[in-house]
Amino acid sequence: MKIALLGYGKMGKVIERIALERGHEIVLRKGSSDSFEGLSNADVAIDFSVPSAAVGHISECLNRNVPIVSGTTGWLNDYDQMVNLCNEKNGSFIYGSNFSLGVNLFFELNDYLAKMMSKFDQYSVSMEEIHHTQKLDAPSGTAISLAKDIIKNSDYSNWTIDENHSEKELFIDAKRIENVPGTHSVFYNSTVDTIEIKHTAHNRDGFALGSVIAAEWILGKKGVFTMRDVLDLGK
Repeated sequence: MKIALLGYGKMGKVIERIALERGHEIVLRKGSSDSFEGLSNADVAIDFSVPSAAVGHISECLNRNVPIVSGTTGWLNDYDQMVNLCNEKNGSFIYGSNFSLGVNLFFELNDYLAKMMSKFDQYSVSMEEIHHTQKLDAPSGTAISLAKDIIKNSDYSNWTIDENHSEKELFIDAKRIENVPGTHSVFYNSTVDTIEIKHTAHNRDGFALGSVIAAEWILGKKGVFTMRDVLDLGK
């Protein structure tokens, strides 16, 4: 499989290593100032860039009929626009706030727990996410995905990172600490106890492997997908 890497920072280099280990070829390594030369030769593109570049990368791929897997977060105000473009071009598109197998299982656990806890109003919910200091968005896309599943199963109206939040707002404590790949915790607190679920990434390999698996999976498929489709986690 010929892969175009859109974004060639730390994640891009890990994706490259894992893709090569799995027998694939890299035909484009696009940094911030590079052109799209070589994209048309790709079977699939993997985008781990920056929020300001993601929409341009995804659009370029869909317009050129190149399947695109995007793990860049912080640009989701334009997500519906990209979905419409994919459908218009009969393209192939996967967005994931996190491609790690463990995190996607954690998403399922969080959703299940939120449904269980919705019956017990003595518990309040809060979240914490910790990432490296180079991460550009806060809270993380993963934290937002977790929060959305809690909100849909509860009386919370929205999430916030403001410590002076109302009772109807789900608080996410977003911390930036050097050399932390990603840690996400969900707390259910009452006056007598706390229930906590937590996922801790040890390195970037899990994110990279998941994105390559998604790229392998999307070949020959048309439409807009998520990692739930890739991992066959449908209910």
